[in-house]
Amino acid sequence: MSQAISFSAQVNRYFDTAAQHTKHDAHLLEQIRECNFVCRFAFPIEKDDGSIEVIHAWRAEHSHHKMPTKGGIRFSMDVNEDEVIALASLMTYKCAIVNVPFGGAKGGVKIDRKKYSAGELERITRRYTFELHRKNFIGPGVDVPAPDFGTGAKEMSWIADTYQSLNNELNAMACVTGKPVELGGIRGRTEATGLGVFYGIREACSLAEDMTPLGLTTGIEGKSVVIQGFGNVGYHAAKFFQEAGAKIIAIAEWDVTITNPAGLDIVAADQHRRETGSILGTPASKQLPAGESALELECDILIPAALENVITKDNAPKVRAKIVGEAANGPTTAAANDILNSRGVLVIPDAFLNAGGVTVSYFEWLKNLSHVRFGRLEKRFEEYAFRRLLSAVEGATEKKFGEEMLKVLAQGADEHDLVRSGLEETMASAYQEIRDTNLRLKGKTDLRTAAFVGALDKIALCYGEMGIFP
Repeated sequence: MSQAISFSAQVNRYFDTAAQHTKHDAHLLEQIRECNFVCRFAFPIEKDDGSIEVIHAWRAEHSHHKMPTKGGIRFSMDVNEDEVIALASLMTYKCAIVNVPFGGAKGGVKIDRKKYSAGELERITRRYTFELHRKNFIGPGVDVPAPDFGTGAKEMSWIADTYQSLNNELNAMACVTGKPVELGGIRGRTEATGLGVFYGIREACSLAEDMTPLGLTTGIEGKSVVIQGFGNVGYHAAKFFQEAGAKIIAIAEWDVTITNPAGLDIVAADQHRRETGSILGTPASKQLPAGESALELECDILIPAALENVITKDNAPKVRAKIVGEAANGPTTAAANDILNSRGVLVIPDAFLNAGGVTVSYFEWLKNLSHVRFGRLEKRFEEYAFRRLLSAVEGATEKKFGEEMLKVLAQGADEHDLVRSGLEETMASAYQEIRDTNLRLKGKTDLRTAAFVGALDKIALCYGEMGIFP
């Protein structure tokens, strides 16, 4: 793994490249670039054996041009201040790119969750929430965490419960997203990031003028895909690509890579992992020989969906994918990004492509503030309206629909349908905005730089409207 520059320095390098294509005041750009607040915590927790351990954690709020700030909380031994700042800044740009009205934030707790019991993890999460509250780093209108690497719905429910016990307020449950549906979560949040990856790449693949230079046809069907990282994001992205007719020819996990040129069965691979703890031995698969990297396999689409800095200046020349869709945060170093672009690889950047999670988190936040489930008001009305329309069709054509067919055709949109529709619209329109910016800059940039330019323009406009900068 390349250690040439830090993660935050890489993000700032992308920022600086994009800033050169804007005409904003240098002081305004400095304000946008810098991280506003960083808080480091050290707190004790009691372990199951009665011993005391000091836990180290961070929370960064990069930008307050929009409130609240928004960003996940990860549990990982790799967590450090630089990583948290980098991810918080990416969240700022990500939200601007997909037109979600949040500033960027990120949090992390430096632990290996596999070494702690459920009770210990609960105590760590609740104490971290207490510390966030004490420093005013959490609240529905202040800073709204979400799941990230090493955390999930259970941890978010502990955060919500702890915050609610400290704040007897109407909108307390909007202090965090990614909660279980029963506690105010939203249907569709689990698969949101992976589905957003699919929607974003599908939009890119729909444009013949962009696919032709790559030697590809439009559409997803028949394209070969390599997935690096088979966690929540990688699994769901792979599943949606498979359902759309793509061939998942390889899945890489931390311990093994499995392949099948004819296409792997994603559901079978996931089931095998649940039963055995590994994807090794998945039916109709072979193990990639030692010394070979999934990142270097020949394919149409490579989706790095694990951690940052996996594509570096050392392996970028060996990447044989025609499209790299960054599902993870920062999987490509700045130097590698330049190499891929020079070789004609279409890199769809993380700051856009993995925004499905924050988009659906935004929907959950709105649901919590409005105190009404999406679809509750209109679902029955839509069904009755559709039935009246179908009845008119029957009368005009003498065609009769059976009751089962009527149920299918007249079904009103429920929360899951509306969430997916909103996510699809968000990803498709955001990609077109990025592409339009790239065209406006007349080929002087790549998609990543174009995405950053668009984000900087939107953030600068906010500061201008606040009267802080002219």
